[in-house]
Formats: sequence, C-alpha cells, structure tokens
Amino acid sequence: MSLPSLRLKANAERRLRAGHLWVYSNEVDVLATPLTAFQAGDQAILEAAGGKALGIVALSPNNLICARLISRDLKHPLDKSLLVHRINVALSLRERLFDAPCYRLVYGDSDLLPGLVVDRFGDHLVVQLASAAMERHKDAVVEALVQVLRPAGILFKNDSSARDAEGLERYVETAFGVMPEWVALEENGVKFEAPVQGGQKTGWFYDHRLNRARLAPYVKGRRVLDLFSYVGGWGVQAAAFGATEVMCVDGSALALDGVERNAALNGVAEKMTCVEGDVFEALKELKAAEERFDVVIADPPAFIKRKKDLKNGEAAYRRLNEAAMRLLTKDGILVSASCSMHLPEDDLQNILLSSARHLDRHIQLLERGGQGPDHPVHPAIAETRYIKSLTCRILPS
Repeated sequence: MSLPSLRLKANAERRLRAGHLWVYSNEVDVLATPLTAFQAGDQAILEAAGGKALGIVALSPNNLICARLISRDLKHPLDKSLLVHRINVALSLRERLFDAPCYRLVYGDSDLLPGLVVDRFGDHLVVQLASAAMERHKDAVVEALVQVLRPAGILFKNDSSARDAEGLERYVETAFGVMPEWVALEENGVKFEAPVQGGQKTGWFYDHRLNRARLAPYVKGRRVLDLFSYVGGWGVQAAAFGATEVMCVDGSALALDGVERNAALNGVAEKMTCVEGDVFEALKELKAAEERFDVVIADPPAFIKRKKDLKNGEAAYRRLNEAAMRLLTKDGILVSASCSMHLPEDDLQNILLSSARHLDRHIQLLERGGQGPDHPVHPAIAETRYIKSLTCRILPS
C-alpha cells in the first residue's frame, strides 16, 4: 500500500516516542503536508520534522485530535490482517482473566485499535465504531471478528455522540448473523440479560464488574438503595449477595423492566422494588418519607462530559452524594461512583468529604475501585482511565 505522508513540526514527535498515540492538529506542519489534503478515515505515514517515519496513522483532519497512531510498523496498515492480529492479542488477555466469555473484548486505544469497542456476550458481539477510519473498515472489522470468534451475531451499536465529531451518521444494525433484543451474560456468578438493541451504550457496563463484586460483605442482611440502577447491575447483584431488600431507581421504564427480568433470573424478585422517575426527585421523596437504607449505591451517568461542564458537574455530584448520605442509617455504607473522565478520583473524594461535613457526619474511606482489567489503561493516555468507585462508611460525628 502506497500511503501519503503527514509531517510533524519540530520536536512534536516526543510525546509519540514516549508512547502516546494521538496527533493534535497544531503539531502538524501544514505547509509541508496540509490537513486539507486528507479525508476523514484516510491513512498516512507519520513523519518527524526531519522526515523519519514514525508509523502509520488514521486521520480525522477536521478534529483537534487529527490523527491516531495505528501501527509503528510501516508494513502493517489498518486492514483485516492487522485487525485479526490485534483482536487475537486482546482475546488472549480476556481469556486469562475470565472463565465465562462475557467481557469487553476490545477497548480502543488501550488495545491499539483506536475508535473500536467490542463487548462480548457469549456468542454475540456488540461493536461500536467511533472513528471514520474504523467506519471505513467496518466490513473488515466484521470479517476479523468472524474469523477469530465465529459468533452467532454481531450488532453495530453506532448511535453514540462520539460519531458526531467524525461527521458520521448514527445507526444501529445487525452486521452479521442474528442479534436478539436481549442477550445473556454472567457477572460475578449472577445471571443477567442486557438490552443490546435499545439499551444504553453496548447494553451493559462491564467496567464496574470488580466494584460490584466488592458489594458482597456490605449488603448481606441489609436494606439497599440503587440509584441510576439501569437493568440492575448493582441492585440485582446486591440481592443475590444476600441483601434483604433492594430498591432500584431509574428514569427508564426499559431499564426497570430489565431489573425485574434479571431479578427473576436469579430468584430474587421478591426482594426488589422499582421506582421509575427522576432520581433527584425520588431522593427528595424518600427523605420526606423518612426512609432509611443501610447501603446506598450512586452510580450516575457522566455529569461531566466536557471540561466546560466541570463546575456544574461537580455540583451535581455533590447534590447526589449529599442526598444519598441523608438516607443512610447511622452506620451506613455509601458506594459512590463516577464515569466522568474529567473528574479525578481525588476530586470525587473531596466532594464526599465536604458532603459529609455539611451534614455533620464522619466519613471513612474503605475501598477504592477502578475499571476492570478488560478495560486496560494506556499509561500515556489519561483518557483511558475513567471509572472511579469509592466505598465509604458514614458515621455520626
């Protein structure tokens, strides 16, 4: 394959040599190699200012991150062969980690496949393509996955906002075989079905697997409140781990149908109560009714999606966690989670401390959790680390 060149400014290659994979538009020597000469999804040979080749990149010429390193070996552009190799490498890690074939199989940059996410549900795969390059190679993605895994069905769940920045249309379609509305999975010994066609993201959130496993000693024999419950990833596991009663609150009827479905799968339906509506309003009503819980789980959607949302997002996390603390018994446990990449763990910890002090409560931080190893962190790319989970004990002062 004969590829054009993309030339960097002087010293702009240092970050890439140190392990990073992204090229920013202000690092490109646009006089030598104008970005306007490329289409989104094109591949090019990335060159240092002196002309030395650094590898092959996939381009998004209209974005601040205008290129992502695909391969440091010029013999291996993005094609089916590279996809098969990288998917096999990713699979070898997941098979070492998990007994059941239920996990995030491919996690973008961290698996050296920027713009590609694949979640595995046994014989079914859900794929998200977030870059123009992966969209252009979507047939090769399907062919590679079929070659490596022989799945019964592959779903393209390409309806995320990440595609907007790449100028890509949103769509959901079956790419191979047969894809049901709900697919089965197992997590921490608990059975679930996930709504892959109509649910959030890929239909399930594998990233909190280990944090949910940590619930077991805290919930046994206790009353639990699960906020932003989705289909019961936290709440149904709490019931399966021995909670006496679990209340799940979510604004989605589909999600709460999933809670009931998954509770029945595990024989814990009699323990579950579902409340449909705005979580903040539900918290007010529970406080007014003087309800109390031994454990409250607060795992909201990202309140901070962009840096400019930081102030309002931090205020939302403070409101949520303070309201959750108000519902705890005197020796209660709060599991506070965040999937906002722009909220550092220390900032979440400070929000919890200030919330506790505002209520004149003493807080003990018991456990810290992050994303599971099927969401490996790329050490050079801070954005690949986004999950925080803090388990706290809330006591009278």
